[in-house]
Amino acid sequence: MTKQLNVAVVGATGAVGTKMMEKLVERKFPIKSIKFLASARSAGNPIEFNGQTYTIEEATPESFEGIDVALFSAGGSVSAVLAPEAAKRGAIVIDNTSHFRMDPEVPLVVPEVNRHALKDIPKGIIANPNCSTIQMVAALQPIREKFGLTKVVVSTYQAVSGSGIAAIEELREQSAQWDAGKNVEAKVLPVKSDEKHYPIARNVIPQIDKFTENGFTYEEMKMINETKKIMEAPDMKVAATCVRVPVVSGHSESVYIELEKEATVEEIFSVLKDAPNIVLQDDITQQLYPMPIFAENEDPTFVGRIRRDLDNKKGFHLWIVSDNLLKGAALNSIQIAEALLEDNLL
Repeated sequence: MTKQLNVAVVGATGAVGTKMMEKLVERKFPIKSIKFLASARSAGNPIEFNGQTYTIEEATPESFEGIDVALFSAGGSVSAVLAPEAAKRGAIVIDNTSHFRMDPEVPLVVPEVNRHALKDIPKGIIANPNCSTIQMVAALQPIREKFGLTKVVVSTYQAVSGSGIAAIEELREQSAQWDAGKNVEAKVLPVKSDEKHYPIARNVIPQIDKFTENGFTYEEMKMINETKKIMEAPDMKVAATCVRVPVVSGHSESVYIELEKEATVEEIFSVLKDAPNIVLQDDITQQLYPMPIFAENEDPTFVGRIRRDLDNKKGFHLWIVSDNLLKGAALNSIQIAEALLEDNLL
């Protein structure tokens, strides 16, 4: 990558924005200039990037003049207003919020799965999928390419970092309160709103985001609809149950799939061993399997506990783990930008 780009990061001080900055440096993304944009409240504050100190600027439509790539991670309401303005000024927007994901004119991209979708960006906006969706489709795509895929049933065990810095702080505070024998205060989870809150320390909450009329949460519907869009499989059967667990970072997923063709566990092992950015961790004789404590700050998606269903020869069970702030968010965004460069689309 020899072309140098003018980059803007919107929401750099958040959990995902911080990881975006780390990955831009670590992966040596070709930056000609960079600016950090936020609300008027944060404007004027210093921010460190690649050994230099920058000043956060207020995000306005004019902020995107001359910008080639705009990385958004500041909430759906911000993206709704400013992403089209950035695109209007010639920037390619990579948006980490849910606002544009189901827009038929906005590609929803996981490079290992549907990189070809980057060839058509009519609105100048690319959506980064939901964190739990990304790691699942990245792991399932190589299996699907070899054996076909008709059904997916997933139960997630999602870290609190998926709900932002406030949720991370709340887990730590509640853990300390438990240990000190104090009353545990809950203000953030399961939904950051005026609705009822529950402790996450020493607890598991079977709700992420609000409930829809069909009884599924918005998080669950994101996984269902996004999987179908990314895999270009509107008729695929997909169901999800999303659960928040007292883990800081790293989402885990128990996934049941049904294939079009019969396969053996060994054949699935072989496919995953050769898959890009997938690490197979599956040796039950050594109790080797993926866990979020070891996936934290790691780029790949880890897969293990692969076994054939006892009643369906085309059914398999998998355990998938990944750092939700990296492959589930920041890293995937940077990989999209890298793919655009590699394919001469920027």
